[in-house]
Amino acid sequence: MEKKIGFIGLGNMATAIMGGLLAKKMAKPENVIGYDKFAAASEKAKTAYKITTAINEEAVAEAADLLILAVKPNVLPEVLPKIGKAVRKSTVIISIAAGKTLAFLEEGLGRSDLKVVRCMPNTPALVLEGCTGVCANKNVTKKEMDETLKLLGSFGKASVVPEKLMDVVVGISGSSPAYVFMFIEAMADAAVLAGMPRAQAYEFSAQAVLGSAKLLLETGKHPGELKDMVCSPGGTTIEAVKVLEEMGFRASVMDAVEACIEKSKNI
Repeated sequence: MEKKIGFIGLGNMATAIMGGLLAKKMAKPENVIGYDKFAAASEKAKTAYKITTAINEEAVAEAADLLILAVKPNVLPEVLPKIGKAVRKSTVIISIAAGKTLAFLEEGLGRSDLKVVRCMPNTPALVLEGCTGVCANKNVTKKEMDETLKLLGSFGKASVVPEKLMDVVVGISGSSPAYVFMFIEAMADAAVLAGMPRAQAYEFSAQAVLGSAKLLLETGKHPGELKDMVCSPGGTTIEAVKVLEEMGFRASVMDAVEACIEKSKNI
């Protein structure tokens, strides 16, 4: 008998995860059940993925062998007590809420015997290129953790990190697509200023970022070495790098990530 996968919350991240699972054939639509307090979100997920939708959170919790909590951090205090009474001891509960610790989740559920996993995915999961940090409480077995990593890896990369680094994951991965999109937009704006059509400018900028990231991951070279490969003596690239350094580019990025991490710690 295949495992029943439940989703509480059917927003962008939930449907990204769901889409990855179904695309990789790690689940069948008939084995997925979900609920969202907004009827439109439930109907959208049901229509797009042919899943079953439930009348409330408790119904999903009762049915699921693996339960994914895809709600905002501020909604968790309302949801956790409801599902804590309904969920089975054998069910693995996965939360994607930023800043909410395993201890917070256990306390909200009102039970210390439950299997709880905390993770932080990001929106590139929508195109199966996500990056997810994962940690778990003591009740999760190695086999269950391996299964969870396989599930989360269906829409990108998933890696175990100590819980003390989960806020760092938020800063470097969970929130960072926003920084990258700003960078792409800024490059495109400069290209438009120089006369390039907007659509083409976005295409060039986005492909440059995609290709650069792939080059780093596939070669394993240090990013500084790859940067140096582009910077010819007295050339155009080193001129641009000089301006970025003068404007505090790297320090600004570091400050932004640090601010994000601190915010995550205090949610």
